[in-house]
Amino acid sequence: MSFLAIVFSLLLEQARPFKTGNRFHAAIYSWVVWVRHNFDAGRKGHAWWPWWVAVAVPALVTLLIHWGLMSTLGWPFALLWSVAVLYATLGFRQFSHHFTTIRDALVSGDESLARQIFAQWQQVDASQLPKQEIVRHLIEHSVIAAHRHVLGVISFYSIVAALGLGPAGAVIYRMAEFVTIVWNEQTELVDESIHVEPSLENNAKKAWEKIDWLPARMTAFSFAVVGNFEDAMDSWRNSAHQFKNINDGLVLAATSGAINIRLGGQALQSLNGLPLDEAKHEETTLHGRPADFSHMSGLVGLLWRTVVMWVLLLALLTLAKLLG
Repeated sequence: MSFLAIVFSLLLEQARPFKTGNRFHAAIYSWVVWVRHNFDAGRKGHAWWPWWVAVAVPALVTLLIHWGLMSTLGWPFALLWSVAVLYATLGFRQFSHHFTTIRDALVSGDESLARQIFAQWQQVDASQLPKQEIVRHLIEHSVIAAHRHVLGVISFYSIVAALGLGPAGAVIYRMAEFVTIVWNEQTELVDESIHVEPSLENNAKKAWEKIDWLPARMTAFSFAVVGNFEDAMDSWRNSAHQFKNINDGLVLAATSGAINIRLGGQALQSLNGLPLDEAKHEETTLHGRPADFSHMSGLVGLLWRTVVMWVLLLALLTLAKLLG
């Protein structure tokens, strides 16, 4: 059933993607903000409670509905529920419009528009980025976004579904990342003169790193399999540890070797809220050719080959289960 749910959700997402600022995502954002406002006691010993409420409650509701449908209406209705959950949590189109618009601007020669779109997307100052660096940063951010929105969701959903927990894994994965981002943004908006207990954000980051530990390695290994295996694994072993976020570092390191591109650490720094100019001194440069347009098409091919590989693998596992 996992195989069918992933295939149908990807097809549905390609045909009718969620629009930016849709009501569902707005409701999830409101839920995460409400939980922090009502459950954050401002004490270190209570800092885990808001995270459990924000992440575990939606996952538990998802699981109970799945079990209820399975026990009353049967697996076809449970499959439809899984497709609906994956449709809301999984998909290239949730971020790919940024990649497409920036790529089109660069192709047309409008570098200023490309910088403007990139700056709005990542909330950083990109006014001084040369064309080659725009391509480089676009690939870095797109790889991380593809992992978090597509490949990581598929892997974590598949693992949890194999345990009989239905689509709860997709909810846990996406909510864990979303909670980390939203709470970090809220903390940055607080007046510096007001003391804010950092335990809440720190715990959310720790939980996200643990949840993403296995999916990040599965994504990195998948890139190696469908790309240049030897170079990807060599980059994984020798360069991933240089990054502050080891999970994202693994994904970028594997990408660097898989398509032979020179990537760096600014994308990860700006993902953590640092402007690009402040992160330059912490740059980590991976080996490979300087970024150019050929790498953009190479990245798209790498991502789709990885998705196809995962779908085929799940299809074979499903077939083996039916025959066994």
